[in-house]
Amino acid sequence: MEHRDFFGRVAERSGLSREEAADLSRATLEVLGDRLSATEAQHLALELPEPLRESIHVGDPIQRFGFREFVSRISKRTGLTAVETRGGIRAVLLTLRDAVPDETFDHAISQLPAEFQQAAE
Repeated sequence: MEHRDFFGRVAERSGLSREEAADLSRATLEVLGDRLSATEAQHLALELPEPLRESIHVGDPIQRFGFREFVSRISKRTGLTAVETRGGIRAVLLTLRDAVPDETFDHAISQLPAEFQQAAE
């Protein structure tokens, strides 16, 4: 999936503009990378189109925070409301699930609390 297709799907699923969807996608991937192990973040990044690959922050140690903090961090980066951000995160996770192999997505999401997994269903 090309990055433009990724942003288009996020926009369609979230009801946001393409520009907002692109900003939200980048911010979500960046913060998601902070929440994953370096190995999982690298595996996930390698499956994404080049412009999105750069958004995933790969580093150690894993930052431990819940879904509420995840939403807050992304909302601050994008300027979207918490409601828009939650819906957008769901759209990004669903699109991410479509864009990468199942095994890669499942390994990444398994490192996250249940709230993240519920958002991706």
